[in-house]
Amino acid sequence: MPIELKMPALSPTMEEGTLAKWLVKEGDTVKSGDLLAEIETDKATMEFEAIDEGVVSQILVAEGTDNVKVGTVIAVIAGEGEDASSAKAAPAPAPAPTAEPKAEAPAPAAAPAPTPAPAPAPAAAAPVASGDRIKASPLAKRLAAERGIDLSTVTGTGPGGRIVKDDLDGASAGAPAAPAAAPSAAAAAPAAAGSIPDFGIPHEDEKLSGMRKTIARRLTESMQQSPHIYLTVDIRLDALLKLRGELNASLESRGVKLSVNDMLIKALAVALERVPACNVSFGGDVMRQYKRADISVAVSIPGGLITPIITDAGGKSMSKISTEMSELAAKAKEGKLQPSEYQGGTASISNMGMMGIKQFTAVINPPQGMIMAIGAGEKRPYIVDDALAIATVMSATGSFDHRAIDGADGALLMKTFKELVENPLGLVA
Repeated sequence: MPIELKMPALSPTMEEGTLAKWLVKEGDTVKSGDLLAEIETDKATMEFEAIDEGVVSQILVAEGTDNVKVGTVIAVIAGEGEDASSAKAAPAPAPAPTAEPKAEAPAPAAAPAPTPAPAPAPAAAAPVASGDRIKASPLAKRLAAERGIDLSTVTGTGPGGRIVKDDLDGASAGAPAAPAAAPSAAAAAPAAAGSIPDFGIPHEDEKLSGMRKTIARRLTESMQQSPHIYLTVDIRLDALLKLRGELNASLESRGVKLSVNDMLIKALAVALERVPACNVSFGGDVMRQYKRADISVAVSIPGGLITPIITDAGGKSMSKISTEMSELAAKAKEGKLQPSEYQGGTASISNMGMMGIKQFTAVINPPQGMIMAIGAGEKRPYIVDDALAIATVMSATGSFDHRAIDGADGALLMKTFKELVENPLGLVA
């Protein structure tokens, strides 16, 4: 009998995704392990593999379709020895999508003839010429921003002229022309402005990406549900900077270069191991106590923020942490992180010191119980051995979920973190 391919849940929290690109077409024979499609979640673009063998008899959801609910039938495969043409009839009784006015509804009608899909491509120039919002997949927007490519100069070959990742290959970087479209886009903005009042100010509304929606939802939930308590300590960095220089000199032959952030990740992990009362999550009627410190590290990428995880950071050398962090950050910027690489973690660290931010408070990443916010190291007057001196000092602020972590335990963690950074030989012992 026909095999229905459904939009997979590529992460435990995924509810919908964008079918960015089909890697097969109707009539193709596929076997287990073959790549079928690229699917954009709220955090990354992932490849969808075939589990069964057969012939792709029908594609029900066109590539480029946004907001495809998990569980939606996106294609049909005729099993081994089955007539592909007869297999197409299986998904026909699909009145369910009519209850939800989304892109899935018209898909069955368009599916029998997917080959004309490229036909709308010439219309891709129309949105640019008329000043409408440029239609592009979230991945294409992200890559264009990284490469400095003006999307208004790119012809889309996706459904309805949508710009997809492949359209950017060979496109040259140039001066952004997007602002020129702002006045025209503003004329259409009131219809899509939602609850934002229109005060007659020239503007352009851009549809929120799945990542931005998830960030907004999770941070709102965190601030509403987790009573935050903030604790700040000033930490002298001179000893850590000296040790970093010595370690980098010895690691140079291995191509490893420690950053201050790598060392702080290790310090936070060790501090959590020494103060396990802060390595917890609040679960309503249970408290989860973690047996190792997995540190989520905030990384800024085009369109949002993601937190790749250094697992068991307390049990790893700083050189190992540095290597893993470089690899994870690169994958994050390419949108290629796997769910296991950014979901989970027992605590987080967010460092804005490299941008000159002296001190800030961070929002807890639920269901974690705390996050450490790192400010810039700077020369300050400081008491050293009972005498006023100049030292390199940074401010670190811990945000704690007060339902799970008492102020005294949070203070002990901050004290332990400070001692480890100021006496960093404990990080290499």
